[in-house]
Amino acid sequence: MSRRSKSKKRLVPIDPIYNSRLVSMFIVRVLQEGKKSLAQRIVYQALEHIGTVTDSNPLLVLEKAVRNVAPVVEVKARRIGGSTYQVPVELDLLRGINLAVNWITKSARERSGKDMVRKLANELIDASKQAGNAVKKREQTHRMAEANKAFSHYKY
Repeated sequence: MSRRSKSKKRLVPIDPIYNSRLVSMFIVRVLQEGKKSLAQRIVYQALEHIGTVTDSNPLLVLEKAVRNVAPVVEVKARRIGGSTYQVPVELDLLRGINLAVNWITKSARERSGKDMVRKLANELIDASKQAGNAVKKREQTHRMAEANKAFSHYKY
């Protein structure tokens, strides 16, 4: 990590089919072992599946799911005088979206079943309805920040 200057934030490239940066973020998170075409196929088929199941625009369902899962605060460990405190920190929008995408893909992988397309689609549908493991993860993070609100005067 450089001490001289902050690293510049790079913009995520726009997805060619849906013209959305959010879809390309999902493709990158689903990606395993460098097989990007497989990850693209999984995400696109999951979005098609969402469109057939919900009879609505899959991009809107995706955005609503990410909005429901994205946290506002998180806790970071801060060491002060030999003891470590969990200090609640407000998140910027991009960090919250990144955490939401990570949590959704991780909880989709942990679902039962073989087909990743269906698991991802079902997780996104559940997240858009305020249900599922990713939403539970967000609520757990918010509870942790609320419980450690007493240490918020320690600036991170």
